[in-house]
Amino acid sequence: MTGIPDAFFVPVGETEPGTERFSSTERTTSLWAPTMQHGAPPSALLLRALERVAARSDVRVTRVVVELLGPVPITDIVVKSWVERPGKNIELVAAELWATTATGVERAVARGTAWRMTTEDTAAVTHAADQRLAPLSDASLHSWGGRWKSGYLDNIEVQALGNFGADGPGLVWARPKTALILGETMTPLERLFSIADIANGVGASLDLDQWTFLNTDLTVHVFRIPEGEWVGVAAETSVGPDGVAMSAGVLHDEHGPVGRIAQTVLVRPRS
Repeated sequence: MTGIPDAFFVPVGETEPGTERFSSTERTTSLWAPTMQHGAPPSALLLRALERVAARSDVRVTRVVVELLGPVPITDIVVKSWVERPGKNIELVAAELWATTATGVERAVARGTAWRMTTEDTAAVTHAADQRLAPLSDASLHSWGGRWKSGYLDNIEVQALGNFGADGPGLVWARPKTALILGETMTPLERLFSIADIANGVGASLDLDQWTFLNTDLTVHVFRIPEGEWVGVAAETSVGPDGVAMSAGVLHDEHGPVGRIAQTVLVRPRS
């Protein structure tokens, strides 16, 4: 992508105290339409705001819900964040992404909430309920083909464990090849969320030439802060009889599981 800044978003500045503006680059482009963003970059941008708002050194994000309120356009994005419910040990924070849509209407296009909890030393009793993903050394480079092309997908590296679309869960290791914000280094959770939304595609068993499957949300529970560059995804999608599906999976780093993800999916036949 010659001439495009090496990031999903470029800072434009504050519009007012506590409100930031970013321009979106073509590296965010979705698989589903060239005018809309893939869900991962906006999710990571919301996560960034949820970590930073009224930041405290004694708390961390534990659960995040992202609602995609419609197509997120590839345009300037305004980020607004606030503390929804303050608390000494448990607090709820919220953030929204605002944009001017193709019809000229300025509105919230995505919303995120996160529970943040105070931390305590529990290293002596750590336990992961999910099995570890096979190591990165067992994976092979995955190249996107056919309809599986977009600005976002071209900007992540994927190492696959087996074939997509096979019986059972899709299993991959992935990492972003570009920055979230130009000039910034991602936090561990920003990196996790820059990848997590691919679970829907990784776990899909439907033929992309015959069906579309667009997620409307994602919920991520994080019991351990990830380490390292690589995010492991083990995901599978269950499809109901009336056009609704659910993608569910486990997120990993190279030391083991770090959390779980679930997404609601709209399934439609291609015309």
